[in-house]
Amino acid sequence: MGAPMIAPLAVALAPFCFISMPLPDPLLPPRSLSFAHSVWLWLQRFWPAPVGITVREGLRMAIGMACGMLLVAWLGHGWGALTGLQGPWLLASLGASAVLVFGMPSSPLSQPWPVLAGSLLSMWVGVASAVLVPDGAWAGALAVAVSVAVMLPLRCLHPPGAALALSMVLNPQQAAQLHGWTVPVTLLALLAVGMLYNNLTGRRYPHAQSAPEVAPRGPGAFTSADLDAALSHYNGVLDVSRADLEGLLHLAGRAAFARTLGDLRCEDIMSQPALSVEAAVSLKDAQALMRSERVKALPVVDDQRQVCGIVTVADFMRLARTDAPEGLGQRLRSLVRGRSTQPTLVGQIMSQPVQTAQTGQLVMELVPLFSQGGHHHIPILDDRQRLVGIVTQTDLVRALAGALQVPQA
Repeated sequence: MGAPMIAPLAVALAPFCFISMPLPDPLLPPRSLSFAHSVWLWLQRFWPAPVGITVREGLRMAIGMACGMLLVAWLGHGWGALTGLQGPWLLASLGASAVLVFGMPSSPLSQPWPVLAGSLLSMWVGVASAVLVPDGAWAGALAVAVSVAVMLPLRCLHPPGAALALSMVLNPQQAAQLHGWTVPVTLLALLAVGMLYNNLTGRRYPHAQSAPEVAPRGPGAFTSADLDAALSHYNGVLDVSRADLEGLLHLAGRAAFARTLGDLRCEDIMSQPALSVEAAVSLKDAQALMRSERVKALPVVDDQRQVCGIVTVADFMRLARTDAPEGLGQRLRSLVRGRSTQPTLVGQIMSQPVQTAQTGQLVMELVPLFSQGGHHHIPILDDRQRLVGIVTQTDLVRALAGALQVPQA
């Protein structure tokens, strides 16, 4: 092996020398890491993440690219023969365009407008740069930079377009031999095949780049203004449409919410032991218990501790005479002391039937009961339908705050 081949080979094999090294012990402090281990950690940054697609999707992409390029090549060759074109009838940049059209049909860079307009504009920029700038290096740099500067405001950014602009500079003879309609015809053919193949294989193309405004709802929901604020801070080109990004973030938010609360059950957040009273308890004693324990509801149970009703502050308020001249406090005192026309026992004012839940029931199932059902206290029963605890709105909010890790003020 000659000396000119040894140096490039050594450079190419150098990273693999570090790959064979053992991983550093994560328990060791950073100072104890050797230089080789530090280099290994640095080199890991260059290792790409997995694409995240199935083998079937990979085959779909590859077959689509092959079909697209084959048909475009046939068409380009036939068009060249028909028009008497002696020069090239297929451009290398079409291969990169095929990767985007068939491999990433939802990308903003692969939509019909960027493919067609971005390629044509870049080609004209490349031809103009080759004519106006005699130095090849300066002409190539100018062609790539100007092509991107033109594509960005026209919303037709297409990376293969910059390659097409550069090829016009590097191959001026090829640019001179190109027939005026060769590039548009081959691009339109590629787009036509891409539309047909992608839609037949379950991929929408063209892919909508915007979605109608939808009110946020459900766990993990956020507004479009939140997404716009995040994108303004990012300030970079994303290879995904805004609508797709919003949909992915909603799905991620719901998944995170389900992960944090998905396994949380009523027995994990309920207040226990549950204070309760029997139906024969006097209103005076029930109110005294509520005031001393600072609770706003008491489940009413029988001798087997099975719930038969619930008494709340609202039940006391409902019986207070609002047309009496005395104040609210006086009316409540009159109520609990007893009147000949007023109930005196808990069983006479309790609300029933009662919404209950089981100890093993998921907390997620209680959210609609509190948010839409108007409930504030839900008694929790065991397998024998006996009262063992109670979940209040405070318990639910505390569980949500803990799951979402809301910072304390």
